[in-house]
Amino acid sequence: MKILLIEDEPKVAAFIKKGLEEEQHQVEVAYDGEIGHKAIMQHDYDVIIMDVMLPYMNGLQLSKSIRDQGIRTPVLMLTALNTTPDIVDGLNAGADDYLAKPFHFSELLARTNALHRRTAEFKASASKLNFMDLTLDLDTKTASRENREIILTAKEYALLELFMKNCNKVLSRAYIAQTVWGLDFDSGTNTIDVYINYLRNKIEKGFSGDRLIHTVVGMGYVMKTK
Repeated sequence: MKILLIEDEPKVAAFIKKGLEEEQHQVEVAYDGEIGHKAIMQHDYDVIIMDVMLPYMNGLQLSKSIRDQGIRTPVLMLTALNTTPDIVDGLNAGADDYLAKPFHFSELLARTNALHRRTAEFKASASKLNFMDLTLDLDTKTASRENREIILTAKEYALLELFMKNCNKVLSRAYIAQTVWGLDFDSGTNTIDVYINYLRNKIEKGFSGDRLIHTVVGMGYVMKTK
């Protein structure tokens, strides 16, 4: 299991990291909310464990931000704030589970494994994305429309997966750049528009069905019916 641990207390982070690695998990550590956010946007994790009281961007802000950006990686929130309102705030911000400090490592491990099992079961039942007559197979990394295979580059595939996971949602160029390329958007380049044009040609040109990706002037792009 690949885990991102976001914890600003070095001793606590070292304790958790050591314990998880002894269970054969791969653990990356971020020591503040902003670094954690960048890591989440650039890499895929099976579970995210985060403290609530973090520098620069606290856990509530971070969890809400990644959920707003369509990231569904399970989040286990750690905090010394353990009243019912605190727990409600954490869950409402997008956390999947909440563990109060101090805690026994065995409980942390059990909750982390449970979150991973739940997500793995969901992924197993949702290995294909469909929109109209377009299908994206997440296991084989292939696309097809009207029963014809569509050959995609890695970036085109990442773009298509992003659109199909966010159907009917307008995606800004900045969000697309950050999610697919993992970098801050440079308004002086047309990279996003060029790749979307490549993708449009592959999934729309030569097919009898409707256009799939539409431009929203001044805002970005959206995958929707006409």
